[in-house]
Amino acid sequence: MIVPRINLAADSYAEDLKAFGFLPNQVLLASSPDDARLQAALKGQNKDAYWVQPQAFDPQDPLAQIHTLLDAGADKVILPHAAFATDVESFSHIPQERLAVALSPADFDKIDRLLNTVSAFILDVDTSAESLEAIKNVAQVVQKDLLPRGGVKRVIAAFSGQEPANTPGLLAISELGRIGVDTLLSSEILSTDHQEGKLNLGEAFMATVVSDRPDGLFPTVVVDEQGISLGLVYSSLESVVESFRTGQGVYFSRSRGLWHKGASSGSTQELIKVHVDCDSDALQFTVHQHGTGFCHNNIRGCFGPSSGLAHLNQTLQSRKISAPAGSYTQRLFKDNNLVQSKIMEEAEELCEAKTPEDIAWETADLIYFALVKCIANGVTLRDVEQQLENRSRKITRRPGNAKPKWDVSAKEVAAAPVAAPAPAPVSADIQTEKTGRIAMKSYKMNALSAEQQRKLLLRPIIQSNDIMARVKPIVEGVKERGDAALLEFTAKFDGVQLDKTVISAPFSPESMVLDEKTRLAIDQAYDNIQKFHAAQLQDKALVVETMPGVVCTRFARPIERVGLYVPGGTAVLPSTALMLGIPAAVAGCSEIVIATPPRKDGSIVPEVMYVAHKVGASKVLMAGGAQAVAAMAYGTESCPKVDKICGPGNQYVTAAKMLTQIDSSSLVSIDMPAGPSELLVIADMTSIPAYVASDLLSQAEHGTDSQVVLIAVGLTAEHLAAIEDQVHEQASRLPRVDIVRESIPKSYIIEVETMEQAMRFSNEYAPEHLILHLEQAEKYVAQVNNAGSVFVGHWSPESCGDYASGTNHTLPTYGYARMYSGVNTDTFLKHITSQQLTREGLDAIGDTVMRLAEIEGLEAHRNAVAVRIKDIRGL
Repeated sequence: MIVPRINLAADSYAEDLKAFGFLPNQVLLASSPDDARLQAALKGQNKDAYWVQPQAFDPQDPLAQIHTLLDAGADKVILPHAAFATDVESFSHIPQERLAVALSPADFDKIDRLLNTVSAFILDVDTSAESLEAIKNVAQVVQKDLLPRGGVKRVIAAFSGQEPANTPGLLAISELGRIGVDTLLSSEILSTDHQEGKLNLGEAFMATVVSDRPDGLFPTVVVDEQGISLGLVYSSLESVVESFRTGQGVYFSRSRGLWHKGASSGSTQELIKVHVDCDSDALQFTVHQHGTGFCHNNIRGCFGPSSGLAHLNQTLQSRKISAPAGSYTQRLFKDNNLVQSKIMEEAEELCEAKTPEDIAWETADLIYFALVKCIANGVTLRDVEQQLENRSRKITRRPGNAKPKWDVSAKEVAAAPVAAPAPAPVSADIQTEKTGRIAMKSYKMNALSAEQQRKLLLRPIIQSNDIMARVKPIVEGVKERGDAALLEFTAKFDGVQLDKTVISAPFSPESMVLDEKTRLAIDQAYDNIQKFHAAQLQDKALVVETMPGVVCTRFARPIERVGLYVPGGTAVLPSTALMLGIPAAVAGCSEIVIATPPRKDGSIVPEVMYVAHKVGASKVLMAGGAQAVAAMAYGTESCPKVDKICGPGNQYVTAAKMLTQIDSSSLVSIDMPAGPSELLVIADMTSIPAYVASDLLSQAEHGTDSQVVLIAVGLTAEHLAAIEDQVHEQASRLPRVDIVRESIPKSYIIEVETMEQAMRFSNEYAPEHLILHLEQAEKYVAQVNNAGSVFVGHWSPESCGDYASGTNHTLPTYGYARMYSGVNTDTFLKHITSQQLTREGLDAIGDTVMRLAEIEGLEAHRNAVAVRIKDIRGL
């Protein structure tokens, strides 16, 4: 192989760097390590190919300059033999493969002491027979052993003179290659064209490559910038020469001869690098592929489409160009704040991940959004890989400490208890100041553009595709393996080893033991909810005679088997069991299955068991999450299959409900899609700040993804400040303050001047809960078009609806109140219609039916009426 030496002092250095950059390595001759042209070259993409040979080092600290060059990415630094003369050990900390030595003939016999220090021996020689013999002797010594980390130690014959007598020909280069010796040539005697007095670059490069094929061709693997194979082709001496000349992928076709890849299809290739394999009989071309791909089947490579990060990179590049206007994908590429938020969100989730599966999942999420940011800003995957390679090549190491902002260890140390006298009591106000004020964002409606107002209506983005991908294998597992999968997933996700999945009625009294106060509270809530939902039940069928002799009816029937999902996790929720179980019982559902996650001891909370008993549930499924939904949707050995699944849950539960609903084999429906809890308050000057704040916090404490909104109608600055103060003070005293500290900053206040503006915004937002802190609040209920449930006046906290007033708290979120109702008695009913026609009625309507059937071309429909009409009319 040949190695060009490029003199950075020459006027042609820039052209030489480009022309000879296709070769695996180049030697850069510089006046010193600080040479400006050298520093510029080391900032380029090809720096890991450079062997740097400064002519002089700082005598005071040469090692520091060597470190700087290697840290900058240079493949090797070439030092004169004199640099090693006094102290070889001072270089022992530098990886052997990063150092080379330049030797004059007088130093050839001193190489033994450097065999464990340098990886390349550059010999100053001429074309005489004596030099050739000396090269052979050095090669025999150097090539006895491999490098400690793998790879060969290289011997390079440096023909530095430019006179014809001291310039090796192709035969000499070939002979040196045969004994494993490379040839170093001045760039001034090389050319990509055929010029008088110069060696052709392609011919010189191929002088050491030997074909083992009868046709003399060279198998050539073509790869992209990531090293991913695009295909296998053949090269000839002629094609390699042409490839170096044009800077394109040029190969040899056994049917067509010289083959300029993509010349007709447009799928051309920019040549990046050419390597020779270890046996010097095959080539690897690294290229930048244009067009549809390398393969004639219009795909990226001949061995199939790319995968992994390379495929993701190509997909995102394409989506950046073709994403539909207004789509989530286009927003990702154009909204830097959105991408930044997603990166920070995924980084936090990765830090919190514990299991190998979750760590891999969250890492993939983080890489996805990081790559979106890269591509949005013109950074390719290869650019990122180059930075990683640069870091791996550094020989000096940073301390590795985190910035103070992110230093978890330092925070833990600072928070560790130390022996000291007990501190004096500190007021709650002072304590909360130490951790920052809990405050909502604030906007003025009249200062916002229409687009800005529209953005405020948007909820946090849920990555449904990602969630679905996680949920699908869980659902499939339960569908295929039943109870075994259910027990496995419960152990994995809930950390509970169970020996059974279902508790069947009648439930044991021991599972429902409650204190008297709790039992009475549940009983009263039950009575109110039952009364309100029973009033919704229509006992009589709707009967309408649409015309004489034609009677149509509509009547309700209960859905026979229903599954009710009651979340567990961060809160005990008997109220949800009430809100789902009571309307199901009122509707007359014959089988009620309640699914809820077990506690760590494998039991179900007694409050939920007591409600299950009161509503007449037949089974309690001891499972949560997607696996519980799947068990009810498909049925298992112990869990009955249901016809409809109702109930709130996290994004995994919602995804499982939607996934099973669209699977025709499950034959199951759901109540509604669900998202994080939300609440909107409209308040005027009659509102009481403490009440408003308490209502906002009642939903903000549900989860970090909850959102609350305050529409302030004509409030003075003092009144609004009083509400904000109450939010901070009340939140600081809550047991779930850590959750509120995350949800409240994602929430906002919007100041409006009129009730018309307030109601318009509220209806567009379509909140799950709407609270009217207004004077004569009841008169504004008629203006509510979109909301899950409305709480009217100062004495109607949302909490009452959550627990005991009688209305249902399972409500549409995420803006679905525009088209969905909350759970009610009708949720558990289906409505059937019937019609009965007399002889006279059919005679009156028959012609109409037959004509419409004729128009639609449905003759059998027409005939079913015609045969009867014939008898009626005696035709």
